[in-house]
Amino acid sequence: MLKTFIPILISLILALWVVAIAIISVQNATPVSLKFLTFESVQIPVGLFLAFSAGVGLIGTAIIQPLWGIAGSRQNQPTFDEDAEFFVDDEDF
Repeated sequence: MLKTFIPILISLILALWVVAIAIISVQNATPVSLKFLTFESVQIPVGLFLAFSAGVGLIGTAIIQPLWGIAGSRQNQPTFDEDAEFFVDDEDF
């Protein structure tokens, strides 16, 4: 049940993003430019900027997600406790 629900939820979120970008683009077509410290970008429409930002975010998340899986699998590996050999039960002697 959950495996069929997740793709539907992802598709719904992406569809909402596309609709929101389309609505904002139509209502606000004025060009904007980004400024960071002394750098300034070329002027582009707000909708194009939103679409580009959403695309970069989706691609970045798709790239980073497998790396989180690799990092998580390393944490789940058993670690050997080197101090265990120094503690001996009295019953063994």
